[in-house]
Amino acid sequence: MLEEFYGEIIMDHYRRPRNKGKVDPSDITAHDSNPLCGDEIDVTARVSNGKIAELKFDGRGCAICTASASIMTQKLLGKTLPEANQFIDGFLNMMRGETPFGGKEMGDLKALEGVLKFPVRVKCATLAWNTARQGLQQRNGK
Repeated sequence: MLEEFYGEIIMDHYRRPRNKGKVDPSDITAHDSNPLCGDEIDVTARVSNGKIAELKFDGRGCAICTASASIMTQKLLGKTLPEANQFIDGFLNMMRGETPFGGKEMGDLKALEGVLKFPVRVKCATLAWNTARQGLQQRNGK
């Protein structure tokens, strides 16, 4: 029953992705792809007063990739850059099975935890997050 609910969350974000498109003008731009399955993603963001004021993703991907990107844009919006990096790290650690990632901020991300049962799909779930981290690191000159 719970797995069905999480599947519905993933399909809702896949069918009606939030924040899909490109931020123009953007302060952060990053692109990455998963050649194994054909997922491609662009992440763009505008930063204002040290916080992510606008964040969007674009590209093409499977249901898991698209849903994860959609959820990511909602979770990182309004965070400072250090908070966003910390949140990304927490999610990626969870997707590697290293540490539980919880708290009230988790929300729809809990649906993606089930992807751990399918190791080949973990890259689909983490592509947008790794791309966002890449963009944040480029902005910080790292």
